[in-house]
Amino acid sequence: MAASVDPDRCEWDVIVLGGAAAGENAAQYATQFSGLDAVLVEAELLGGECSYWACMPSKALLRPAEVLSGARHVPGVASLLVGRTLDVPAALARRDTVVDGLDDTSQVGWALDTGIDVVRGYGRLAGERRVEVATAGGGTRTLTARHAVVVDTGSTTAVPPVPGLAEARAWTSRDVTNVHEVPRRVVILGGGVVACESATWLRALGVAELTVVYRGTGLLGRSEPFAGQLVADRLRASGVRLLPDRTVSSVRRAGPRDTGTGVPHGGELTLQLDDGSTLSADELVLATGRTPNTGDIGLSTVGADGGGYLEVDDRQCVRAVPGRWLYAVGDACGRALLTHMGKYQARVAGEVIAARAAGREPAGGEDSGLSAAAGHRGNPQVTFTDPEVGSAGMTERQARAAGLDVETAEYDMAGLAGTYVMREDYLGRAKLVVDRATDTVVGATFVGSGVADLVHSATTAVVARVPLSVLWHVVPSYPTAAEVWLRLLETLRTQRRARPRQ
Repeated sequence: MAASVDPDRCEWDVIVLGGAAAGENAAQYATQFSGLDAVLVEAELLGGECSYWACMPSKALLRPAEVLSGARHVPGVASLLVGRTLDVPAALARRDTVVDGLDDTSQVGWALDTGIDVVRGYGRLAGERRVEVATAGGGTRTLTARHAVVVDTGSTTAVPPVPGLAEARAWTSRDVTNVHEVPRRVVILGGGVVACESATWLRALGVAELTVVYRGTGLLGRSEPFAGQLVADRLRASGVRLLPDRTVSSVRRAGPRDTGTGVPHGGELTLQLDDGSTLSADELVLATGRTPNTGDIGLSTVGADGGGYLEVDDRQCVRAVPGRWLYAVGDACGRALLTHMGKYQARVAGEVIAARAAGREPAGGEDSGLSAAAGHRGNPQVTFTDPEVGSAGMTERQARAAGLDVETAEYDMAGLAGTYVMREDYLGRAKLVVDRATDTVVGATFVGSGVADLVHSATTAVVARVPLSVLWHVVPSYPTAAEVWLRLLETLRTQRRARPRQ
């Protein structure tokens, strides 16, 4: 779709540089009750990475694998599935439906119906409150913001400086979520969320030889150690080969070429590892972290350095730029590389922009509606592997590093009636991290099938700083996985009563 506004118009109250999910939220919250107007500047698809190349397609690919895995362990259903595998063409077709065939017409329609304008092209800052847009036709259009510019330019897959890697045209997250031809042999480089989720659906889609190469001793290194261990156990059981404490020292590929997204980018790959061993594969997936897209957005024109995350305050205002007119949300600011957290930041930024435009400086501390501090206490996340990993707040390691007086409780989730009913081979564990000084939960981690539904209650407890004495009266339904809250609190009580009196 071409530019969705008058091509001669050049001024809005708010300009959003990048039209991903967070940018859309910033524009909506800045304008919906304020009388301000806004425009989204986007060179690719409105809705951004999450809608087309990350969250949505990945979950669409993981859902069939999750259903099949669960059904294989339910008597009365398992016998119907002997020898059965996923219908790969149907699973990929469902993924294509979820991403609207990489067509953003509906997203553009939403923006216009909401009163938000859309300008197509690559935008760069060109001075205070000014954005220059390079249009598809080769022209340049200069836009001016009366009040604020919001940066929502996202991030891209980081490519390590390994000899031969860039030339090999390895798959990025965009390829693996939009896979169209399933390779027989795949190596995944990395051990974080993208690596673990990709391994889960690629194996389910029929990759015969799947190897994960990663630094460190465990997967999901930012989670509680048991989370990565349980995910590793299940991946190994499914036939995935894990190579911890390894790095790739060089990559060679026969006939690398641009064949399009989601199909092998050439011939056979040969990977030399740091221990001298080699791996052969039909495709290599880079799950090696993200790099913010801030290096080419004109930050030098406003006195800021480009190429890294933009440091922001709790109003999402960029600290390095004076005047409180430049904001950053989502991956561009680096506070939490999660779509839901980027959208949260955008809601705060939008309301702050509207308040300042009306002459009202936001007041209140970190728990006020116009500060992003409280939400970042919770920082919920779900990794949709088998088993799932859900968390909120800090890990024990993070809490101790923050100087808290920490107490923990753990529980085997397979011991719950609700999880036993779910599947006979239930694999899971839960952990609470408690600040003794306030007797509140500052972190929680759950591993197991269906634990995504436990994360919001944990987020509530962490953000609201609910005392344990109050949580004791939050009664979980039976038989559900939520009963783990009761068991964790009972574990804490038992531990405390067993301590010798001082």
